[in-house]
Amino acid sequence: MKDSKLLEEAGVFSIVLECVESTLAKEITKIVRIPTIGIGASVHCDGQVLVTDDLIGLNEINARFVKKYSNVKKHINDAAFKFKQDVTKAKFPSKKNTY
Repeated sequence: MKDSKLLEEAGVFSIVLECVESTLAKEITKIVRIPTIGIGASVHCDGQVLVTDDLIGLNEINARFVKKYSNVKKHINDAAFKFKQDVTKAKFPSKKNTY
């Protein structure tokens, strides 16, 4: 809490609270006049951040603060496998894919 006030007084425009316990994040958000941005620090922060690769399922990370909203990795793997098959079977590039 003390560090948060010191940062605010130093002129920072916001504070990222990463893996900060929920009740502490709530108290910090109450006492500072600048936005708090949480990453695993609860809904009591003014905003949230999540690394895009975690959000779309590219990383294997299973950290508590990660919620995967999609599985883009599966689509990438499927596309790469199909591409490899087409190249191996001489189906790609076809006449319409060449000049």
